[in-house]
Amino acid sequence: MNQLKQTAAEAVLCKINALTDTANLSADDIAGMFEYPPDPKMGDLAFPCFKLAKTLRQAPPKIAAALAENLSIPGISRVEVAGGYLNLFTDKAGMAANTVNTILAQKESYGGSHEGDGKTVVLDYSSPNVAKPFHIGHLGTTVIGHSLKKLHEFSGYHCIGINHLGDWGTQFGKMIVAYRKWGNRANVEAGQCDALVDLYVKFHEEAEKDPSLNDEARATFTALEHHDPECMELWKWIIEISLKEYEKTYKQLGITFDSYNGESFYSDKMPAVVEELKSKNIMVIDDGASIVDLSEYNMPPCLILKRDGSTLYPARDIAAALYRKKTYNFDKCIYVTSAGQNLHFAQWFKVMELMGYDWAKDELVHVPYGTVSIDGGKLSTRSGNVVLLRDLFNQAIEKVSAIMEEKNPDLPDKEKIAESVGVSAIVFYYLSSGRIRDINFIMEDALSFEGNTGPYAQYTYARACSIVSKAENTGMTDLDSPVSIAGVTLTEEENALVKTLALFPDKVAQALHEYEPSVITRYILDVCADFNRFYHDVQILTCEDELLRAVRVKLTMATKYVLGSAFDLICIGKNEKI
Repeated sequence: MNQLKQTAAEAVLCKINALTDTANLSADDIAGMFEYPPDPKMGDLAFPCFKLAKTLRQAPPKIAAALAENLSIPGISRVEVAGGYLNLFTDKAGMAANTVNTILAQKESYGGSHEGDGKTVVLDYSSPNVAKPFHIGHLGTTVIGHSLKKLHEFSGYHCIGINHLGDWGTQFGKMIVAYRKWGNRANVEAGQCDALVDLYVKFHEEAEKDPSLNDEARATFTALEHHDPECMELWKWIIEISLKEYEKTYKQLGITFDSYNGESFYSDKMPAVVEELKSKNIMVIDDGASIVDLSEYNMPPCLILKRDGSTLYPARDIAAALYRKKTYNFDKCIYVTSAGQNLHFAQWFKVMELMGYDWAKDELVHVPYGTVSIDGGKLSTRSGNVVLLRDLFNQAIEKVSAIMEEKNPDLPDKEKIAESVGVSAIVFYYLSSGRIRDINFIMEDALSFEGNTGPYAQYTYARACSIVSKAENTGMTDLDSPVSIAGVTLTEEENALVKTLALFPDKVAQALHEYEPSVITRYILDVCADFNRFYHDVQILTCEDELLRAVRVKLTMATKYVLGSAFDLICIGKNEKI
C-alpha cells in the first residue's frame, strides 16, 4: 500500500501541476494527504481535496472532479468522486500479487525502511532505582523504550540502548544506614532485592518516629560522595544484588542494553556543567540555591544546586546528554519516562539551548507515558503497595501452563512456551493502550486469555505456522516463490487480509513517528481478525484447485512473516506451536 500510495501521489501531483503552477507541493506532501476510508465501499485510498481549495481557488468538489478526469494510476482500477474526495479503488488481483510477492521476497524485513540509514539514536529507558525489585510501574518505560528501539532498528537506525540506573542519591545513604542498624549480610544475600526493600521501608517507618535518621542518611550519602571505603563497598554490593534481579526480568522480556551507565557515572562530570553555566552567566543564586531562571519561557526556575552545593537531577541529565553526544554523536536521544517528568525534561532541554547547544532543540526527545495504578491505588515502594513483575509473570505463566496441560499435554518444551506466552500476555496488555493513557491495572483483565489479548495473537501466529508446516509436509516446497493470481478470483476475506498486510509499512512508519507502540499492537489485532476470518471461511489446505490452494498457502505464509515481525516490534515471543 505504501508504494501504491506513492504512485497515486505522483499521478495526482501531475494533475495538480497541470491546473496551477503555484501549488509548490511534492509527491511526499500529496502522499501524506491520502487517507484510508473507514468503509471498503468508499475505496481503498481517498484523497481529500479541501487543503487545495485555497491554492486552486475552487470548491473541493470541483477540484476532485478536475483531478479525476482522465486520471490513470497503475494498480488503480477506478476513481470515483464523492464530494470533495477522490476515492481510489485498487486492482484487487494486482494488489494481492504485488503484496504477497513483496512479503515473500522480503520476508522478515518487510515493513522496514531505510529512513534511518547512517543515523544514530540513543534510547534511555527502563532505568530502575537500584535496591528495588521491578514492579508493574517499571513495565512502561521498559517495554515502550525497547519497542521504540526495535522500531528504529527496523527503520535503519543504529541504536544505542542505555539503562540509566538510579544508582546515586540520598536513598543510598538511607539504605546504608538501614543496613547498619537493622540488616546483616546473610539475610540480604538470602532475600536479595526483597531484603533491601524491607530495609528501605523500615528506614522510613523509623524516620517518622525519629527524623534525625534523615540527617544521618544525608551525612552518609555525603561520605559516599567522598568515596568513603566502607560506604563504597556497601554501595557496590547493593548494585550487584540489584542487577542480578533485573537481569532475570530482562531475560524474560528478551531485552538487552548497550550501556548501564547510571547516575553515579556522571558524578564527576557535573562540576564541569556547573562551571559552564556560571561562565556563560546563565545560572543565578536565589535564596542560597543555584538556578536558571526560565520565567521568560513560562516555566519555573530550573534548580541546579541545592543550598549546600550538592547537584540536582538537571545537572546530571545535562552532563549525561553532553557525554552521549560526544561519545555516540547521536542524531536523536530519546528519554522514555513517566509523564510526571514532563516539566523536568522541558526545563533542562531549555537550559541546554540557553547554553548554546542548538542541537538540543531537535535532537533531545522526551517520550512520556501514563501512570499505573493497582485497582485505583497509587504505587509506592515505601508503603509496600506494589505488584512485583516477577509475581505477575509467574501468575500468567501458571495460567498458561494449566491451559496447555489441558489442551495439549504432549507439547514439547511446555515450560518454555508457557513462560513466553505468559510474559507476552502482560506486555501485550500493557501496550494495547496509547502510551500516554493512565492504566488502572486490573489483574483479571491482564491475565484474561479471551478476546483481543496477547495469547489470542500468539495462537493466531501458531495457527499460521501450523498451516505452513502442513503444506511443506505435503510437498509444497516453493512457499517463498512468487505467486501468480492471474485468473484467480479472490474472496472478500482474502482481499481484506491482503489489504491489511499491505498496511504494515504504513503502520511501522506511524508507530515510529508518533513514538507509539500501541499502533503495532492494534495492527496485530487487525491482522489476526482478518486472518481468522479467512481461515474459518475458506478452504486452504483442502482446496481442490491447485492454483488457488497455492495462493492461499502463500497468503498464510505472508501473514506469518508480518505477524512475526510485528511481534518482534513490541517485544512479545513467537511460538510456532502452542
